[in-house]
This record gives sequence, structure tokens and C-alpha cells, in this order.
Amino acid sequence: MVEAQHMHEGSEARRTGSGETLLYLTDEQLRQGAEAMFFAYRGFTADPDRILAGLSYGRAHHRALHFIHAAPGTTVNNLLNILGVTKQSLNRVLRTLIEDGLVESRVGRVDKRERHLFLTDAGGTLERELSDAQRARMRSAYKQAGPEAVAGFRRVLEAMMDPEMQRQYRRLMEGRG
Repeated sequence: MVEAQHMHEGSEARRTGSGETLLYLTDEQLRQGAEAMFFAYRGFTADPDRILAGLSYGRAHHRALHFIHAAPGTTVNNLLNILGVTKQSLNRVLRTLIEDGLVESRVGRVDKRERHLFLTDAGGTLERELSDAQRARMRSAYKQAGPEAVAGFRRVLEAMMDPEMQRQYRRLMEGRG
């Protein structure tokens, strides 16, 4: 037995006999969701983009700073895996950040071929400024949406990750705990 529950603007949730809830969305609703995500991402990156532009940096620099801050001592290879960029692209970004005194690269203690990355004090200051701007925007949006929406949003984001991305995300979260 399937019981229908009407949701927003034509979407419908159906509860099966086993209590499972299925959500049916139209292609147009999915398109609108993708468009909302696009514009939200533009908003999410707008404040840091303004800060970065004044320093002649881009989003790749921001992502590198963010994940080096999130996992101090991370290796270049680990950062390559997290960011999903080419070695050439990451090396170009890291070279700039190191030359500008924002990131420090240290030779591995166990494996001398590894390079471990750390933010300098100046790098930490810039990362904090960029992240503070994004957290302020997220905090405001989360307050407007409410706790249930926040939890649902997190579940949607996690469900959109490929399995390998989910593993990387969980490792990052566990490293903070």
C-alpha cells in the first residue's frame, strides 16, 4: 500500500507499506534545484572572491588554504586527492602560496619524498578572513532556514558525493574530532 503526501509545488512524497518514504520530483523541480545551487555557490564564493581578487589569487588558492588549514601537515598527494586537480595545477598554486609566505612545505620525517603543508601565521590570517566571510553567510542562511532544513541540506550534500568523496569527507571530519 502506498500513501501519498503532497509536498511543495507538485512534488509528492509516498510512504510505502514498510514505512519507507519516496520523494518524487519533476525534471523542472530538479532543474530549479540545480539552478538554486549554482546561484547559492556564486553567493557563497562572492565574498572570498573579492578578497582574493585584491591579492591576485583565485578560488584554487582559497581551496588549498582551506584544506591545509583543515588538516595541518597534509601531504601534497593528499591535497591532490581532495581537490581533484592536476599536479601541475596544484604545484602552480602552492608555489605562489609558498613564495608569498602563506604556506610552508616541510620534508617528511619518515618519507623524505613527501612534502607536508602548513599555513604560516599570514596564511592562517588570510584563511580565517576568507572562511569568516563564508561562515557569516552560511550562519545567516542556516538561521533563516531552521535546524531541520540545515540537517536536510547536509544530508542532500552528502548524498550527492561520490563514494570516494564521501570517504575523503568523513576522514576530514574525523580528523577534526
